Amino acid sequence: MIFESLSDRLQATFKKLRAHGKLTEDDVNEAMREVRMALLEADVNFKVVKQFIKTVKERAIGQDILETLTPAQVVIKIVDEELTKLMGGTQSRLNISPKPPTVIMMVGLQGAGKTTSAGKLGLALKKQGKRPLLVAADIYRPAAITQLQVLGKQLDIPVFSMEQGTDAVTIAKSSIGYSQSHACDVVIIDTAGRLQIDEKLMQELRDIKSEVHPHEILLVVDAMTGQESVNVAQAFNDALGLDGVVMTKLDGDARGGAALSVKAVTGVPIKFIGLGEKLEPLEPFHPDRMASRILGMGDVLSLVEKAQATFDMEEAKKMEKKLRKDEFTLDDFLAQMQQVKKLGSLDNILGLIPGMGGLKKQLAGQDIDLDGKEMRQIEAIIKSMTPKERANITIINGSRRKRIAMGSGTRVQDVNKLLKQFGEMKKMMKKMKKMQKGKKGLPNLGWPGASQVAVHALRYFPNPI
Repeated sequence: MIFESLSDRLQATFKKLRAHGKLTEDDVNEAMREVRMALLEADVNFKVVKQFIKTVKERAIGQDILETLTPAQVVIKIVDEELTKLMGGTQSRLNISPKPPTVIMMVGLQGAGKTTSAGKLGLALKKQGKRPLLVAADIYRPAAITQLQVLGKQLDIPVFSMEQGTDAVTIAKSSIGYSQSHACDVVIIDTAGRLQIDEKLMQELRDIKSEVHPHEILLVVDAMTGQESVNVAQAFNDALGLDGVVMTKLDGDARGGAALSVKAVTGVPIKFIGLGEKLEPLEPFHPDRMASRILGMGDVLSLVEKAQATFDMEEAKKMEKKLRKDEFTLDDFLAQMQQVKKLGSLDNILGLIPGMGGLKKQLAGQDIDLDGKEMRQIEAIIKSMTPKERANITIINGSRRKRIAMGSGTRVQDVNKLLKQFGEMKKMMKKMKKMQKGKKGLPNLGWPGASQVAVHALRYFPNPI
């Protein structure tokens, strides 16, 4: 999970702070010592940590919050605000040119995920209604052009390349004319990288910049390299003048120090983050939402946006109708599971819900799988049933259960567990319906697809009422 170790340390510190009730200046100082250690262990730049702690202490002790009714909450609020400011304050958006095409240069060292990020950025822009063009200007790394072409085919995004031996500057320049004649309004140039920074690389990048006049120069860095990625950002910014950073593999770095340091050290904002290796769009970076997640407050807005982009509203309406009429079957359950899978793992979903981040540890000791294996097992069991069995689970006797288990490669106990959970879930839906006191449908959770997530979550908590 993103920032897992830092988040755990900070939440433990603030839990102790809340237990004090009324705070003394010594309590605040002790809490700040623990926050400082947590940030340093998360590989946050030392100077950044020093300034951060100084600012928080000045605000905490200088505003007479020690006399307020909820001093611990005020301290947490100050830390939240300062973390947000540390990471850039507000979302930094792409500079889209009013006169197409918008030219974006992707730069960075080898291994940071530059080519993949170019494809993911193209996908994100495509989902916004843009018509991106990927440009293969990395002429040095073996198979770099082929990799981009394969990505383009998978994402249904055109790729511009030229014959072997053409220099990168010519390729970049020629791509602009190609984009105009093929109605592409965004040009994403995948440039060459090196294992380390050298002057020859920087000169080539400067030559491309002077030739195509990019509206955005985005540096791709690997979050797992920690402070080294901050040093790389500083070097590229000095040489080229960066507009933003794309931080990849952020979900693989439980510390997250690079994300907390890069803006403060270089002045360059993080614009996008890459999570996982799947071909999913780059996610916009929201400093305020990330600060909330670090402090265990969740990130409901991101969950809402994911749900709105994922769920089919017509299907959601049909499903709520079935739930109201008690016609919800295992076929429907499977369809909803497949929709919810697009949101990501249950682990990620819990991290976005306020107060639920700690639930992961509570579930760790139970027979619940957070990474999706259980979902695949459930899918196999349901698909091994006949249409009649999926429509009416009451007909599934002992011999049918043995056949289903054999067909799905599971045990009879697994089949029994699923049928029991599904039965409990339907009971739960009836309880929720009664709680509505005459209102139609499921409780309004405030966003499209809420019923699908409810269905997904209820199978883990079959008797919460």
